Amino acid sequence: MTTEDDSLPDPTSSMLAFFGSELNRIRRKAGKSQTQAAEMAHTTQAMISYVERAKRVPSEPLAHDLDSAFGTDGHFGRLHPLVIKFAYPSWFLPYVEMEREAVRLDIFNNQLIPGLLQTEEYARAVLAGGRPDSLEDLVAARMTRQDIFEKATPPHAWFVLDEYALARPYPGPAAMREQLQHLLTAGERPRTVIQVIPRDAPPHPGLDGSFDILSFETGANILHVDGVCQGHMTADPVQVLAASRSYDLIRAVALSPRESADMIRTYLKELAK
Repeated sequence: MTTEDDSLPDPTSSMLAFFGSELNRIRRKAGKSQTQAAEMAHTTQAMISYVERAKRVPSEPLAHDLDSAFGTDGHFGRLHPLVIKFAYPSWFLPYVEMEREAVRLDIFNNQLIPGLLQTEEYARAVLAGGRPDSLEDLVAARMTRQDIFEKATPPHAWFVLDEYALARPYPGPAAMREQLQHLLTAGERPRTVIQVIPRDAPPHPGLDGSFDILSFETGANILHVDGVCQGHMTADPVQVLAASRSYDLIRAVALSPRESADMIRTYLKELAK
């Protein structure tokens, strides 16, 4: 349970902050605690706290549930599209929506810790490199994507990353220690596997760039390939099959999950010196 926090961001700083401030204002006007509001809106106290502090992007169902709970005549529902518009690039939103529905994720990143495994500070440092207009909204959006692991039935997730991602001390020793510890914790989840490709691994298809494969109970699997300005997504079975084969070859040169965890611990110890 998250404790109630009166420190709220400037509501004029972003649409996400404005949404949170409106929830805080209307909740307090109704004389409800965050726990009571959560019960009324069929969510958790932690989520109410996160949304009020602009740390999570509210889902569309939550926006409508808040309207029903507080009788706000569609106020939150009308704000929601504006929040989404500024939280996710338009080209990326379809991927986020499909990511929520996927039953299996195969993710490879050859430069950084994958977004679904990033801590807030690590994500902030990485996203700040692009000098965005609304950094905190982007950080909140990335953290919100990780909520898929809190579902009653989370997806099976297989992550492969390059050792160089562990060696880059973003955004500093203390924050990187937190990030590496988070990797170890995530790797202990029953449905999550993390492997690391060592520096001395032979050439493999992942040298061409990062990509993800989303699998679903029904319907075609989706391939997403990272790009400089925006990613590319396709359901072309030929491309998805080729990417699946590449992923198998990448996993073949990676350390085992146990060896990968040992390597992460080694980097963690180095940062502790």
